[in-house]
Order: sequence, then structure tokens, then C-alpha cells
Amino acid sequence: MHIAWLGKKTPFCGNVTYSREVTNALLDRGHQVSFFHFAQEATQETQTLVSKWEPHSPLNGGNGWSIGGCEVSLPCLYKSTIYTIPTLKSRKVLTQALRELQPDLVHASLTLSPLDFVLPEICEELDLPLVATFHPPFAYATARRSGRQHLQHLTYQLYAPFLLHYDKTIVFSQMQREVLGKLGVPPGKVAVIPNGVDVQKYSPGYSQVKYELKAQRLFVYQGRIAMEKNVEALLKAWKQCDLGADCKLAIVGDGPLAPSLQVYAGSEDNVLWLGYVANEQQRIEILRGADVFILPSLVEGLSLSLLEAMACGLACIATDVGADGEVLSNGAGVVLNSQGVTTQLKTLLPLFRDQPELIPVLGQKARQRVLDRYTLSGNITQLENLYAEILKARLGQVSRWR
Repeated sequence: MHIAWLGKKTPFCGNVTYSREVTNALLDRGHQVSFFHFAQEATQETQTLVSKWEPHSPLNGGNGWSIGGCEVSLPCLYKSTIYTIPTLKSRKVLTQALRELQPDLVHASLTLSPLDFVLPEICEELDLPLVATFHPPFAYATARRSGRQHLQHLTYQLYAPFLLHYDKTIVFSQMQREVLGKLGVPPGKVAVIPNGVDVQKYSPGYSQVKYELKAQRLFVYQGRIAMEKNVEALLKAWKQCDLGADCKLAIVGDGPLAPSLQVYAGSEDNVLWLGYVANEQQRIEILRGADVFILPSLVEGLSLSLLEAMACGLACIATDVGADGEVLSNGAGVVLNSQGVTTQLKTLLPLFRDQPELIPVLGQKARQRVLDRYTLSGNITQLENLYAEILKARLGQVSRWR
């Protein structure tokens, strides 16, 4: 099958990871992938590449991409981890490339770009089936919504009418499907296919990280340092608990709030700022060496960082936003209310220090939950089945027209 995939290559965010992992897995299963992404300096509208990029090739920045076949750069004025502003020319480039490549199906990992809203029109003109993955973070309807949660809900309200024109929209959880349903997207238009983790790569194993960081008990946060991730609440709780020099908190990631938060809490508080770790194996080593993973977000979709930590056998703590609470439900981890995170963590952090026997028990349950529900292999099988279902339905429509 030939899939035209529209997603992100940069800057690093969940969409980039999702696109990389899924397209690489599709290639491994023998499918052809043409990869479309936005670039601010697109020198060529279409660039033919070798069948697979090498993991450390200068073409891919050494980040594990192995896209084969064809890469198409769509010109844009601006792109960030949150949204993209394409040029007026981008629609023409996209349409011409799809017409020349003639894929079996188009799959857009939506980039919060104006192009998302005209994709159905383009694909209808070219008679191409169109699938979307819609993964902006969300918080389920509650009596109290933060400003960030309200903004995310507005994103869902904006997109819902347009998702009706996609053949199918993929979301990561039943809760997300319900949110779209309340906004008028019929259940039959939405497929729940969760994020998946390569459980061979992300697995428990030996690591020297604790020894290198001089920690007896290692807590870790991995993700962007941004307002919606609520890292400040974690740092407040950490400082107020004062767990002692044997307990360290490692912050893995970067973002707009990093400079100010590094001033607020540093090595004198046993907080270690490791920055963005580009090398995947290094990130795995950090997870394997840690005891407890903490994700205090105000909004989420389905956190891949959380699933990776669970797969590595960490005891996990996360807020009940997006699908994260669903992932950790029924004993697979500790679920926090998104209101009052600091207060809740002030109780939990000393508990994990003083009762270390809890850590391996929760870690085993976390890994088993991933093995049962969130493997990349299972994710790709569901995706292949969805593609086949959509193509079969299209063939049936053609037969009836004849």
C-alpha cells in the first residue's frame, strides 16, 4: 500500500514522534510511504530520496527517521510545536505532488494549520481517501477549566465541523471520541487507536544513571518545559518536601519556561536539569535508571513519554487529563486531579521515598498495562485494518456507481 503521510519533522514535539514511529513501522511492514512536511526554506517541491534513510544520516538530523520513497516539502511562513502557518503556495505544491505520486490513501497527522481545513477538498478533487489523526491535548469536561484547558476545548470546537469531511479521524482514547461526539462528530467517523510503544526498545534493563547522578532514589519528568505541562507545580512540591540529598529529580526536556524554572530550583534543591536529550538510547537509559516518573500536565492527548516510562517499568504518577488517567486507571499507576497538583505531590513524594517496595509493584503493573493495550505493533495492525476498511468501502462505492 502507498500512503501519503502529512506530518511534522521539526520542531520536536509529540506529532514529530508519532509521525516518525508510525511511518517507520509502516515501512518495516512493506508499505510505501511518501512523507509530506512543512519547511520554511523549501528549495525543491519534491525530492526523491533513497529507499531508507540511515539512522544517523545528515539528511535526517540523526533522529532515527527511515522514511523511504519520496519526501515533499510544503512551504510555510512559520512553524512551532503548536501550530503552522503555510504559504499560499503550499496548497498548490501539495495538490501537484499528490497528483504525481498517486498514493492509495492520504493520512494527515494534523499540524493545526489552515491546510488541515482544505485537505478534504483537495483529496475529493483527486479522488483520494483521507484519514486524520487528531491529537491536540484535551481535558474532559469539568466544572472548572483552566485558561489553557478552555483554549484546547476551543480547538476541538473549531475542528469538529471539518473532521466530518475526512473519511475517518483517529483519536487516542474513548474519552476523546466522546468529546468530539458532543461536538457533532458521529462515532462512526472516529476510530480509537491509541499511541503505541516499541516494547522491545522501551523495556526494563540495566542502567548506570543513578550511580552517575549520585542518587539513591531517582524521580524523573520527561517532556517540554511549557505552561501546559505544569512543571512548576512539581518543583514547588519537590522543594517543600525536601526529601534529602539521596533523592534526585531529573528534568529531561527543554522549552520556554526552562530558564526561569532553572533559577527557581536547581542543584541545591537536588533538581538536575538534563536538557533536551536527542539520542533515544540515552533517554531509554535515563528511564531504566529511574524509579518514579511524574507527569503533572494541565492538558494532554495521550502522552507518549508516559507510555515509554511505563514500558520501562517505572512507577508512574500523572494527572487525569487527556487519556493519561485512563492509561493508569485500576492500579497501573497513581492518578492525580489536575487541580491542586502541588498538594497531592507533597503527600506522594515522601511516600515513594519511605516505602520503596511500592516502586517495583507499580512498575510491573505499568509495563503490563502497556503490553496489554499500548504496543506499537498492535497500533500498526489496527491502522492497517483501518486503511483496508476505508479502501474497501471506496471500492464498494465505485461498484455501486457503475
